[in-house]
Amino acid sequence: MQNLTTKALLAAVMASGIAALGGAPAPLAAQAVSAPPLVIYGKEKCPTDSNGNEIVVCVRRAPGEQFRIPKELRELKVTPENESWAAKGASNDRVGASGIGSCSTVGPGGASGCFAQAGRFYKREKQDAKADQRAVDAALVP
Repeated sequence: MQNLTTKALLAAVMASGIAALGGAPAPLAAQAVSAPPLVIYGKEKCPTDSNGNEIVVCVRRAPGEQFRIPKELRELKVTPENESWAAKGASNDRVGASGIGSCSTVGPGGASGCFAQAGRFYKREKQDAKADQRAVDAALVP
């Protein structure tokens, strides 16, 4: 019972207390305590008690993932809040650009830059829509 959370331990004690007081025995679902799986890395062994009787559910991940933010918590979409400083600095290099490929009204060929900018925006928008659709599809599959 070392791996029990406080709520689960309290629920188990209350269920056994009600049964001891003459109430109906606690259902099996109330007695079973579900804990999240333990994450282990590389060649680590899943822990057991001294006799090897306790069963612990473990999830093994690559050793290179040990000191990284877990995949479940990583934000994969780049927003202005989590954009790298290098990308922010590179965007400052384009401020005030004029001429060919710049999407400005000054100089020849400014419209070609506007077309390229619109194309990049459209591509990014389609990628976001596909990612959103994959997330919806994954949520619907039981």
